[in-house]
Amino acid sequence: MAEERVQKILSRAGHGSRRGCEKFIEEGRVTVNGKKIKLGAKADPKIDDIQLDGISIGKPEKKVYIALNKPKNMLSLNAPEDPRPSIFDLIPDERHLYPVGRLDFDSEGLVLLTNDGRLADRLTHPRYEHDKEYEVRVTRRPDDEQLTIWRRGVVLEDGYRTLPAEVEVKTYTKSGAWLKIVLREGKNRQIRRTGQRIGLPVRQIRRVRIGPIEVGKLQTGNYRYLKPDEIETLLKYAGLSD
Repeated sequence: MAEERVQKILSRAGHGSRRGCEKFIEEGRVTVNGKKIKLGAKADPKIDDIQLDGISIGKPEKKVYIALNKPKNMLSLNAPEDPRPSIFDLIPDERHLYPVGRLDFDSEGLVLLTNDGRLADRLTHPRYEHDKEYEVRVTRRPDDEQLTIWRRGVVLEDGYRTLPAEVEVKTYTKSGAWLKIVLREGKNRQIRRTGQRIGLPVRQIRRVRIGPIEVGKLQTGNYRYLKPDEIETLLKYAGLSD
């Protein structure tokens, strides 16, 4: 393998996005053959000893891509200091995995996990506006005005205006409705905050799709590794295919 920029090597080895790895270099946390490097330095991972915080990064890990159906009342990040259960309790894979599309503790549905730092960054950074689809149960029947307001964007209590969203009624319940909502951003508790803002309290949130990957028949609490054709489709969708 020819020499390449160290931040690219770090990212491919699962240490974060390329921009995040650039920050490691800028902070003086990366050495090559025992010497601190500057941004722009190159190395060959087969020959050179590349270390982050004094630990050799080793050979790049094989990329893994996992779809998981998160249960309610479970964290979607790895937080050892938090006593609540986490999705990482469900996955024995010991590689350093990044959750793509975190969900609130009390929400459920599709979360992707990967050690591909570039993909994780591309799918989570708000500037790319990748779509995520949800099934949402509200406790009141929405009228046309409420749906129109949700579709065009809502100013939340902190002054942030949400992007336009796709919102439609899937079915009515005795006192409310199930909605299909497609978002292209992911502010903290955005769906619940939006519903509360326009008089449609949210009872249940279930994410069913991230980009081209659907939760499908995957049972709650279970996970599966994506198939090669799904990985190819996902990378192409994220603009990362060769």
